Amino acid sequence: MNIVVFGGGTGLSILLRGLKNFTRDISAIVTVADNGGGSGVLREDLGMLPPGDMRNCIIALSDIEPTMLKLMQHRFKDGYLNGQSFGNLLIAAMYEIFGDYEHALKEIGSIFRLSGKVLPMTLQDAQLKAYLDNGDCILGEKDIPEYVNKSGCKIDRVSLVPEVCMPLEETVKDIKEADIIVLGPGSLYTSVIPNILVKNIPELISESKAKVFYICNLMTQPGETDNYNVYDHVNAIIKHSNRYIIDYVIANDELISESQIENYKFKGAKQVIIDDEQIKKLEEMNIKVISSNFIDIRKNYIRHNSEKIGQLLFNYEGQK
Repeated sequence: MNIVVFGGGTGLSILLRGLKNFTRDISAIVTVADNGGGSGVLREDLGMLPPGDMRNCIIALSDIEPTMLKLMQHRFKDGYLNGQSFGNLLIAAMYEIFGDYEHALKEIGSIFRLSGKVLPMTLQDAQLKAYLDNGDCILGEKDIPEYVNKSGCKIDRVSLVPEVCMPLEETVKDIKEADIIVLGPGSLYTSVIPNILVKNIPELISESKAKVFYICNLMTQPGETDNYNVYDHVNAIIKHSNRYIIDYVIANDELISESQIENYKFKGAKQVIIDDEQIKKLEEMNIKVISSNFIDIRKNYIRHNSEKIGQLLFNYEGQK
């Protein structure tokens, strides 16, 4: 099963941990519009692509000792490196040694024995710009949710700066050869949609022989998707790409208990859950809905059951 997954953040890395149990032919296409945290510092200081999301995906697909995994995720607590992760510094070092991202990531993939590969959505220095429904524009991924929260407005659409960002040739090749393409999970406007703003990507996905699955988020994200349901998530993707990009939506239909959701509600997040009315609307758009209990709660952290989703995708491919 050749599978191409688009996304970013923790959502993508969690999904990859489940998928690698079913195939080693995984191409993870990762957003690189992040300008905050340790990644943002390295981006500004070294002129490199932000490594944070790529680091998480490398770790998710890796086959290495637990101690090495801890080392990759270790964040320094003092001095100039305070808040910076060792994994980010490793990627930065490999980039300087080999001179380009494609070569550096191939070498990292070999060292960590990846079940597939991790590719940036573009090699260009891309920023994210959000256009709000009150007419305001916000430049910079890290500032968008905070500004939206304070202003009480909603995101109308997002774009990349520069507007034309080119995909990697390897990404184009992988899309054409894919059996399955997956969008998400991850922050809708800052992790998932940026990938489909790269030039020709929506057209390549729509024209591919692969079936396209969108994995909808389990919770809304304050400052991005306040009060969104599954249908709203899908419409936002279509608005930034085209009407025919999604074949299947994987959505949760299981209610989470109040005690388990308490910490999220405190931050302003709500559960995203599918219902019959949304299913009817999506099916009228010729989008099939796969609904089930896709929740996996560990240490009070709500996330997707990546093993169950991996099995679902594997079964679909086996039935073709």
